[in-house]
Amino acid sequence: MSNNEELDKATGDKTVQKLDFWLGPFGAAVPLLFFVVWAITISVMQLSSEVALVLGAIIGLTLGLLLCKSKWEDYAQGLFDGLAQPVGVIAMVAWFYAGMFAQVLQVGGLVEGLVWIGSVTGVEGGMFVALTFLLAATFSTAVGTGYGTTVAFCTLMYPAGVAVGADPTFMFAAILAGAVFGDNLAPVSDTTIVSATTQDADVPGVVRSRFKYSIVAAVPAVILFAIFGGGGSAAAGQTSVSSVIESVNASGLIMLVPFAIVLILALSGHHLLTSLTWGIISAIPLILLLDLGTFGDILSFNPDSDAVVEGALISGLTGYFNMAILILLIVGAAHLLRLGGTMAAITKGLVKWIQNSVRKAEVSIWAIVSLLNSSITINTAAEIAAAPFVKEIGTKYKIHRYRMANMLDAVTSALGYIFPWGAPVLLGWSTIQTMKEQSYNWLPIVEPNAVFPFVFQGWFLFIIMLVAALTGWGLRYEGKNGEELKEKPND
Repeated sequence: MSNNEELDKATGDKTVQKLDFWLGPFGAAVPLLFFVVWAITISVMQLSSEVALVLGAIIGLTLGLLLCKSKWEDYAQGLFDGLAQPVGVIAMVAWFYAGMFAQVLQVGGLVEGLVWIGSVTGVEGGMFVALTFLLAATFSTAVGTGYGTTVAFCTLMYPAGVAVGADPTFMFAAILAGAVFGDNLAPVSDTTIVSATTQDADVPGVVRSRFKYSIVAAVPAVILFAIFGGGGSAAAGQTSVSSVIESVNASGLIMLVPFAIVLILALSGHHLLTSLTWGIISAIPLILLLDLGTFGDILSFNPDSDAVVEGALISGLTGYFNMAILILLIVGAAHLLRLGGTMAAITKGLVKWIQNSVRKAEVSIWAIVSLLNSSITINTAAEIAAAPFVKEIGTKYKIHRYRMANMLDAVTSALGYIFPWGAPVLLGWSTIQTMKEQSYNWLPIVEPNAVFPFVFQGWFLFIIMLVAALTGWGLRYEGKNGEELKEKPND
């Protein structure tokens, strides 16, 4: 083989169009199926982590190699073709920028500023629970991280709410529900980015089109939290309340300015990376000029540390390294489904049931996304696994890419914070335990299996998307130039 041929293979200039597997289309699905089974198993064993999921994806891809009847070098090239697809790379880079922006806002004290609002308003009981939901929704929409919202609000708002008579279970549920809202709607959310990029949609358009679903779910959620959230007792006393309030102040609310800049730029049509860059650029001077933090908090060099480079910008990057690797591997595995004929076989089987019914097509999408999210505990990983099925079915029936992205993201964001075995639920539970051990010995612990019925935003969003699929509410078709159409275009 000449050097040029070797270079062609290494750079992916020679693409593979088809692969044959010993078990036919099922053999091509083995990498992704093994990953799903692996994810379920480690979840049941409470051993789930991003690194463990990466290992599961690697093992699955290796099994696929052993089942490949075609030349192994063609399998490897097909996998590399999948890894090089823009969808994975775009999502990965967007995560990095979003992660840096979120960490910079946290250095500026946005969490503490939002908690301060809740602490000084004088509300208590159910009203405090409702306010917690609204603040958590605001914060998660600002920074785009439901996990970060869960940790931050379980650390600060949960003790404050319990201290002023809020029901502990509803307090925990309100925090998770707020995280659902932002994870679904935030332009900088990882699930928003993945849902848009995997369906070849632009983030601003997707966010604008899904706003109605988020709000319809949020309104009854606020009302129910206010009505039923006041069943606790303020037995902790004023000392406990004061200890929480003293740890926060209003200065961090200035960080809403960079958040507004990102939101306005993104929704006005600017590229997400442009919007995030201006958000970061505007946030750092505010932090330094108002003495909300030091430059070392944002970026510092520490030769005695293993990382050497530290600070918010680095934390924002490293927080997504494992997930970036995972999305590339899952996108590669999904590409093997196409090369091995699995996607065509699945689509053919579903089309027999769906026939010409767009309603059945959307219900199928809803069911596939629900199934994978019920199994895989990290919602972004579940979304990545479901994305190729959504795109294949949606494209077949000319469903608009915004609608496909919304079906994918709403169900993913909803179920990710509901199930007791879900990563964010366990993360919040663990955070509350830590707070009890380290700071507030009077703090009650809410078990994951007790909170899941009351994550109202998640349940309402989940049901709303099923209703939308069954009734066609919000359905738009795709025209030849990507425009939204109310009527299905002719073939």
